[in-house]
Amino acid sequence: MTHLQKLKTASILKWVSLNLVENFISISKSPFWPSGSVYIRHNRRLYGTKRGAENENIENTVRISPASSDCNDVVKLSSAAWKAAQAALLEYLHLTRNLQFLDAENMSKNSPYFVEKLLKRVVKELDLKEIFSRFLRYHPINEFEPFFESMGLKPSEYSPFLPHNLMFLSDDDLLLENYYVLCNYGIERKKLGKIYKEARDIFQYDFGVLSSKLQAYEKLQLSKSFIGKVIVCSPYILIGDVNMEFLKVLETLKSLGVKFCLIEELLIEQNSYNWTTMLRLLSLFSKMDFSEKQLGTLIRQHPGLLLEDSGDGALTLIGLLLKFGSTLDEICLTFLQFPQIPVRRFFTNLKDCFLFFFDIEMQVDEIGKIFRHHFLLLGTCTLKRPNSILQMLNVGKKRLCEYIQEDPNNLKNLVRGSKVERLPSSREKERTLKVKFLEDVGLIQNPNEAERTVKLFRGRGEELQERFDCIVKAGLDREDVIEMIRVSPQIINQKKDVIQAKIDFLVHDLGYPISSLLSFPSYLNYTMQRNKLRLSMYSWLTKQGKAKPLLALSTLISCSNNTFMKRYVNQHPEGPQVWQDLKKQYFSEQ
Repeated sequence: MTHLQKLKTASILKWVSLNLVENFISISKSPFWPSGSVYIRHNRRLYGTKRGAENENIENTVRISPASSDCNDVVKLSSAAWKAAQAALLEYLHLTRNLQFLDAENMSKNSPYFVEKLLKRVVKELDLKEIFSRFLRYHPINEFEPFFESMGLKPSEYSPFLPHNLMFLSDDDLLLENYYVLCNYGIERKKLGKIYKEARDIFQYDFGVLSSKLQAYEKLQLSKSFIGKVIVCSPYILIGDVNMEFLKVLETLKSLGVKFCLIEELLIEQNSYNWTTMLRLLSLFSKMDFSEKQLGTLIRQHPGLLLEDSGDGALTLIGLLLKFGSTLDEICLTFLQFPQIPVRRFFTNLKDCFLFFFDIEMQVDEIGKIFRHHFLLLGTCTLKRPNSILQMLNVGKKRLCEYIQEDPNNLKNLVRGSKVERLPSSREKERTLKVKFLEDVGLIQNPNEAERTVKLFRGRGEELQERFDCIVKAGLDREDVIEMIRVSPQIINQKKDVIQAKIDFLVHDLGYPISSLLSFPSYLNYTMQRNKLRLSMYSWLTKQGKAKPLLALSTLISCSNNTFMKRYVNQHPEGPQVWQDLKKQYFSEQ
């Protein structure tokens, strides 16, 4: 061995120019490959190996600098050079190192990075297989490197696992023993690297221990294929005793009528699953108002709630709903109506919607209101960027907030891939709402008169509606109020609180019936001071016996001041003084 270590690689690297290889190499099947059946230790099960896409890509792209310092070209290796390196490595591992043929074949064909490293150290000659064989004969390799790579690990992943004092696989009996147990159980070799990386202790079990753990799970009436897939996804269940969280999840699913074959089909072996988190989600669902039938249907229709991120996404959604004030009943209803969309995408849409609302400066309470009442809608909307939407709609942030708050379903018009149409300006919108109100109450019957009618009314459409409703709620029929507005359109040009105050004074302070407005709707057009002054003066005169009770409002309000003084105030000696006192009182209130 000392003599081999003293050999200089540089002398090998000067043998033959690489430029000749493409023209002279012709590789046939290696004559030393054995024929017939091949057995894995303790089992007569044959495992074939496939050259992965990653292997093929490296074969076609590996580039090696020539050994000669006089040559600056970079020569692309042919597939022949690659196959020669693999064949030499196979021969070395199987014939020289006495590894099982299938192990040697698997390591040679499924460790592209290691083969690449060999190719970088050896130049190509007319007989590549012979040159590689000679190189390997005098340069023993660390067999753990191609072994770990053939298990699906990259050099950066297996580097920390390389033993410091071992080079040959045969020196680690426990590693190979447990490796064969998993292979014989039906787990593909290229998937064993994930198991090794996540649960390394499994490969150090004493003889027979790993087999007994696998048998323990089989006694639970679980199929080998299901157990094998779960082990790849969650190798930690083989550490210690039987994993109780895993068993409780299976028991719960079985009680809900969920078949294990559904779970097996949807498990993704590249992922890692946390059965403790899944159990937490199922336990939380059971504490809510779901019936067993509802919960079983929910899991069957939306298994992603349980399997995506091990149920952590669904737990986060429940937390969000609780934070926004939803009750448990509302949360149950939300999940029962959950759309056919991955939970991760649903959660991403929610987050993006929240950021969208924040970017357009929507009020926090309005955001909470939309999230609470339109949770499912937000989770299915993948919105465009705020700046793009503002530009397409030709509006500002305030107008966009109003557009969404008016009807959150408008968000469907803003999703990616949809055609966004320009919104009408605020002025156009206000006019549209005003015209709609006037048409609803029958004040616009001829479209040609719409423009002239609209000019008679001041205020936005919703303000006109509020004023109209205020008069109706005072105790008048809707048709009567419409007729009042036709006679005196100005009555709804006043603010709602002003109209309310005039009606309260007339009905509650003076005792007039609300129906008195039907004959004189213009009462609402006069100022509050005028109405109070004249009606209070009239009330005093009535008490003094100088005026008839319940005179028509038009008689008291519409006449001029001089006429009112002559006809009513001067009828009593103290009338003028009372008039002046009332005038000071009501006009000082301005």
